[in-house]
Parts: sequence; structure tokens; C-alpha cells
Amino acid sequence: MFKDITIGQYVDGNSAIHKMDPRVKILLSIVYIIILFVINSLKAYVVFGAFTLALIFLSKVPPRYIIKGLKPMLYILIFTAVINLFMTGGNTVLWRSALWSSLKITKEGTLAAVQMILRLVFLVTGTSLLTLTTTPIMLTDGIEKLLKPFEIIKVPSHEIAMMMTIAIRFIPTLSEETEKIMKAQMARGADFESGNIFKRTKAMVPILVPLFISAFKRADDLAIAMDSRCYNSANKRTRMKQMKMTWLDAVAAAVMVVFCVAVVAIQRV
Repeated sequence: MFKDITIGQYVDGNSAIHKMDPRVKILLSIVYIIILFVINSLKAYVVFGAFTLALIFLSKVPPRYIIKGLKPMLYILIFTAVINLFMTGGNTVLWRSALWSSLKITKEGTLAAVQMILRLVFLVTGTSLLTLTTTPIMLTDGIEKLLKPFEIIKVPSHEIAMMMTIAIRFIPTLSEETEKIMKAQMARGADFESGNIFKRTKAMVPILVPLFISAFKRADDLAIAMDSRCYNSANKRTRMKQMKMTWLDAVAAAVMVVFCVAVVAIQRV
């Protein structure tokens, strides 16, 4: 399961989305998420899904990366669907339990469950596309540039951008480390696959100690490496690659505006 996490990974490519300015991609991703949580119509979700598929096609990212990123969300999707299905009230009853009359499935609950599943799927897909098409360095520079105006009120933009990018970057690394620890313990007789979900969760507890030790060791190694390279956030650092907005970014922003207007129009209709 852990090896399927794709957030933080980068897929090298030469697509239009790869060439976009990271600042524009970050801002458009924020707009993408806002629109996702604003819409509540199935027609709007169909348009949103078609737009997301178009983004995947333009990015030229292999679909297996998107599917792998959704696999760890399976249990969360099932849990969310069940909660919304049985806990959302409504007037149109589709099914009612013979033993517990309060246990029922309504039309409104079904629509709420479908809506939450679609939101989670599109949320993971959209954020995965951002990291799959943007290198960690460019992502850091983009976040730092966007936070630059907040330095007026003493917000450490560079430090925040660096911490966020390191956290995103080490998600796949820690996932691989967890997978290695699990295989090593399985070779010694540990069982992580049999039993119910509670037994399997309890079996995962012994993994936490070596994982935390490995994480602290990696953090210490990273700090020593940065210190040996005379890293100092107080000094102004130069960049090998300068960020420049091109006509491609303007076209992407225009497309996003048209998409937002179309989704809002469909939502109102």
C-alpha cells in the first residue's frame, strides 16, 4: 500500500503542463480545489471530471501513477461513502432496515456519498498532478515567490517553502522505507495481511519505532548536508533556473477562467 503513494514524486516529461511556471500551477491548483468544493451538481462533476481527464492527457503522465495514488485512499473512500450513505437524512427513502427503523438509505444520502467520493478522487488526482509535473526545487521556488509579499509582516517565506517542499519530497521516501521495514519483519515471521482490520492495524505498531528512527536519521543527515554546503536562509540565494511566465501560462489561466465560468453556469442551471 505504501509504495502506491505518488504525492511527492516527479515524473520527468516535456508536456505543456511540465513547462508551465510553478507559480501559475500552484495558483491554478488552488482555484481547482476551490471550485471542487463549491460545486454540488452531478452535471458539474461530469464537466469537472472531463476537465481533469484532459489535464492528465496534456500532462502525458502515465495513468498508472494516478491509479496508484488512489489505491491508498480506498479505505477512506469506503468509510466516507458509508458514513454519508447512512448518516444523511432525507425524505426519499430508498431502503430501510427491518430491525432498526432508523437505519435507512435515502436519495439525499446516496447523492452525498457519491459527491464526497468524487471530491476526494478529484482532490487526490489534482494535487498529484501538481507534484508529478513539478520538481521539488521549482515547487520550493514557486511557493517562496508567492509568499514573498507576506515578508512585510515578517512571514519567513523561504523557510516555510523549504519546510513544505521537504515534507512533500520525503513522503515517497518514507513510504519506501516503510515497505522495506515491513518486508524485513515479514521475513522474520511477522504477519500484516491476515486477520480483521483491527488486528492488521495492531500489527503495524512495531513498524513505527524503526520508521521514526530512520526518519530522525534522515533529518539529521539532511541538516548536516545543508550545513556542510553553508546553507543559510538569511543570505540571498541565487538560482540556476529563473522562473519566467510565458504565453503558455496566460493560455492556462484563460482556460481556467473559462472552465470556472462554465462550471458555475452549469451549477446554476
